[in-house]
Amino acid sequence: MKKVLVIGLILAMLVTVIAGCGTKDTSEPSATPAGEASLKTGVSIVTSVAKSKEPGEADGVAQANTVIIAVTLDDAGVIQDCAIDYVQSKIGFNAEGKVTTALDTVFGSKRELGNAYGMKAVSGIGKEWFEQADALEAYVIGKTIDQVKGIALDDSGKATDAELVSSVTIGLGDYISGIEKAVANAADLGAKSGDKIGVGTTTTMDKSKDATDEASGVAQAYVNISVVTVDGTGKVTSCIIDAVQANVRFSKAGKLETDLAEMPKTKLELGEGYGMKNASAIGKEWDEQANAFAAYVTGKTLAEIKGIALDEAGVATDAELTSTVTVHVGPFIVNIEKAVNAAG
Repeated sequence: MKKVLVIGLILAMLVTVIAGCGTKDTSEPSATPAGEASLKTGVSIVTSVAKSKEPGEADGVAQANTVIIAVTLDDAGVIQDCAIDYVQSKIGFNAEGKVTTALDTVFGSKRELGNAYGMKAVSGIGKEWFEQADALEAYVIGKTIDQVKGIALDDSGKATDAELVSSVTIGLGDYISGIEKAVANAADLGAKSGDKIGVGTTTTMDKSKDATDEASGVAQAYVNISVVTVDGTGKVTSCIIDAVQANVRFSKAGKLETDLAEMPKTKLELGEGYGMKNASAIGKEWDEQANAFAAYVTGKTLAEIKGIALDEAGVATDAELTSTVTVHVGPFIVNIEKAVNAAG
């Protein structure tokens, strides 16, 4: 009798299993854990030298304006976070073709300058540049690029949207086009929902040179940029490293020789056109090395990144890096620290 019962139970179980295999599961899929949805990270870096001027009653100025915009984007194309910064470098040169700004000058970004930038005093709404940039960042979060491009502007490029007029009076044309470019450049580099994005920059001019009888002078604003996303544990979840060399050339008589309509490309944009590969001991272009270092620091905390072993020249000596990165990474690390702090 017991054997019959056992056989009956087994047959019942088999019928249930077979029926289950042929039945479509109509239950709802399990929700993705909070903070686990993938985000894309995108950056736009646009530089103009159009404001440069030849010497007159005063020294000439080689001015490079670099707008940096970084975004994270979800699969639906909605902006999840946004970081905006701006570097305005002004390098003086005179009618004798000599650079008049100290070569060891380091230009802070508008965010780094903070209240020292001096917009608040002339602002119709009494807000500094960084406060207005903060307001614009907050406004575009949660919007698609089509919605951002739909922001109403007047003839001078200033917002007329009721939500913006009381907090942002700077011209938005360049910022909107920069956000569009950052969205178009966005790629899956490891960022997740809830991560915060930050930008870090350092701008030097020590490669600038006086004009001579044999060669033009050059005022070079060298902007190094790191962009990171950081999770709640302090780990870098994505990283983009780039740089732009904005060169304004002039003669020994102080006459500009650079077409001011030129828009200097970044090193990532130049790719093999930058020309490092032929001179590289490991046969790798600058963009390849920058991307390799960005991938290396992804998944690490700031403390771990600052602990990367470097030689006296600032070149990484970690075994994992020596075959892929021979450029000086000291500036990369400095800017990653700035970017992590900005994200925080």
